[in-house]
Amino acid sequence: MLEDESGRLRLIGSALSDEVLVTGCIIAVMGTENANGDFEVVDIKVPDLPPQSERWHASSPPSSKKVEEDEDEDMDKPEPISTGKKIAIVSGLSFSGTDAGHSLELDLLTEFLLGEALDPVTQQSVSQISRLIIAGNSIALDAEAVSHDTIGNTRKTAHKKYGYDSSAYNPAPTAHFDNFLGTILPSLPVTLIPGYTDPANVSLPQQPIHAAMFPQARAFGGMPPAAGEEKQPGWFDAVTNPWDGEIEGWKVLGTGGQNVDDVFKYVESEDRLGMMEAMCRWRCCAPTAPDTLWSYPFQDDDPFILNTCPHLFFVGSQPKFDTAMIEGPDGQMVRLIAVPRFAETGEIVLVDSETLETSVVRFAVAQAPGGTVLTP
Repeated sequence: MLEDESGRLRLIGSALSDEVLVTGCIIAVMGTENANGDFEVVDIKVPDLPPQSERWHASSPPSSKKVEEDEDEDMDKPEPISTGKKIAIVSGLSFSGTDAGHSLELDLLTEFLLGEALDPVTQQSVSQISRLIIAGNSIALDAEAVSHDTIGNTRKTAHKKYGYDSSAYNPAPTAHFDNFLGTILPSLPVTLIPGYTDPANVSLPQQPIHAAMFPQARAFGGMPPAAGEEKQPGWFDAVTNPWDGEIEGWKVLGTGGQNVDDVFKYVESEDRLGMMEAMCRWRCCAPTAPDTLWSYPFQDDDPFILNTCPHLFFVGSQPKFDTAMIEGPDGQMVRLIAVPRFAETGEIVLVDSETLETSVVRFAVAQAPGGTVLTP
């Protein structure tokens, strides 16, 4: 169906079989109306990637020294060279109050982020991470969590029909997550994006997780902005989902994964990078909202529309890691990253801050005859 303010029109034709389309995507079609009132499609066009700004467009690079050069000197830009600095992206930490199945992997992750892990060859620190991004689902859904005020580890049979049931609340997952952040933050800035299982509103765009949930981490948050000024991010930067920001001069767009997961409820393909590319070319990062993905009603503006093209687009809580680089009609280059769930894969994604090349570090616990062997 093609829908706008005037009404709906049923689309038919072989051209539709060559395109992956979902509800809410922005397209233009060319064709003719047949005798049955259906529109037979001959060709389909999408907006394609929006305009993309240069790196450091919205801010200044770290080095503000100006080098005077002769006018006759060749001004061609050299190829970017890796400086070793990395942006770490992790998703699906799933801190739980009842399940400690991946607690050793979380300990290894903490040591790696703090630079305490050593390269087995050089015996030197292997961590050169400049920022950690946590992309959703940091708190696990403990459906079988045991109430704290029960006796003999049995649930209460009585159910409160009205009001708040304090016995069903388990503060342990949030406390464990706060301890993790409190250990990381003195050494590394953190950007926290909420996800489906996190203590935030369900409807997109999800608002930042309230700082009251993190007694230790909130001490590293930014100062409240003065009148007429924008808020400056601190080392602990709780942001919205989706999140549009800047890191190392790159324009970054990230989500907790609900936008992609909702699309794949209705398509047969498992090409998640292909759908992420389609979202960029549709210029909409959540096309199924509000039809099948909960979102706030917006009258005059759609916050999911991409008016500018990001350099880096990542989606959290995906089944496996995958990445690709796509190019637009005007030379736009976008790095796509599907970030896997850490609780299931033990993987964290590292992005080079200069070249946007990606790598994966996997943390695993192997059972040996003499005990447990930790292998980063």
